[in-house]
Amino acid sequence: MAAAAVLALAGWICAPYVKDRWLLHTACDGALPSGPVRELASGGGHFTEADTSAHPRLGDYGCTLRFEGQGDSTLVVRMTAYTQRDDQDADFLYVFPQEGFPYLRPLPRGLPGFVDETGDLRFLLRCPDLGKDAEGRPRRMLVTATPGMATARTGHAVYETVVPLVNSASRHLGCGAKPLTVPKGGAAPTEPGKGERAFPVTEAGRTACGWVARARIPEAATWQVEPLMNDAAPAGRCDLATGGRAGRSMRFAAWYGDWSNRLVFSSDSGGRRALTASARCDGEAANFAVSASKGIPGVGTAEQRRLLKAFAEDQVERRGCSGLRA
Repeated sequence: MAAAAVLALAGWICAPYVKDRWLLHTACDGALPSGPVRELASGGGHFTEADTSAHPRLGDYGCTLRFEGQGDSTLVVRMTAYTQRDDQDADFLYVFPQEGFPYLRPLPRGLPGFVDETGDLRFLLRCPDLGKDAEGRPRRMLVTATPGMATARTGHAVYETVVPLVNSASRHLGCGAKPLTVPKGGAAPTEPGKGERAFPVTEAGRTACGWVARARIPEAATWQVEPLMNDAAPAGRCDLATGGRAGRSMRFAAWYGDWSNRLVFSSDSGGRRALTASARCDGEAANFAVSASKGIPGVGTAEQRRLLKAFAEDQVERRGCSGLRA
C-alpha cells in the first residue's frame, strides 16, 4: 500500500479518537475531569456533542456533553446555572409543588444542595461578588446538574464530575462563591426511588435529625427517622414512620429562601397555613412545616405543633437564624 494511502487510512481511523479527546478537553470550557466523565460514559462510544451557552449579563450559563449510544447520542452530563431570581423561582416551582413535600435526598455534608425526584442535583450558593438584589436580598446562584447513564449516576464519579462544573459556573457568572470540594470516600447520590438509612428515634441523636431523640415523641420506640437534612442545603426533611400494616408517618420540612413563602401560604384563608413556622435566615425567609398521617395515637394537632416547634428550634440553632415564629 502506498505511503499516502496508509497515512489517509490512519487519519480516517484516528479521527474519531482525536475528536473524542478534543470534545472532552473543550466541553464545558474545559472544566470536566476526564477520568470521572469517562466513568459516567462507560459502556458508550465516542463523545459526539458538546454545547456551551453563556449569557453572563442575563445571569445564565450551561453546558452539555453527550456520547455515541445505540441509535442516538446519549447524555453524559448537563448543567444549567442561574443568578436571576425569576429563573430560580421558576426552577423551585417545578421541583416543589404547592404542598412542598416532594421526593428529595440530601447531598453530603458541606455541599449546599439536594437530589430531586428525577435524580438531578441542585445546588444553591450565595454569590458575594454579586452583592444584593433590588429588594436587599443576598444574590445567589442556582445550579442544576443532570448526570446521564442511569447505571452510573449513583457512583462517586457523579460528584467528581458535577462539583467542578458548579465551581466553573460560579466563575463564569461572577458569583464569587467559595469553591466546593468533592466529598471524600465513596459517597454517591441515592438512586431515585430508594430511601436513605433510617434510624430508631431513640438512637438518632447523632444524625442531622437528632432533635427527634430529645422531643419526647409519644411511643417513641415504635418510630424510625430517615434524615434527609444537610445544614447547607436550601431544603431538607426529617421523615418519621412506624412499621407494620398500620404504618403511620410524620414529615418535618425546612425550606430556606423567600422562594418558599408560597409553600406555607393558604389561598383559601389569605394567610399562612396551619402547622407551619417561619424565621429569618441569612437575609431571607425560612419556612417550616409538618405533614402527618391522620389518627396517630397521642399525636393530634397540638402535639404536631409542639413537635414542629422543636424541629424549627433545632434548625434555627443549626443555621444561626433569628425571629422564630412557631
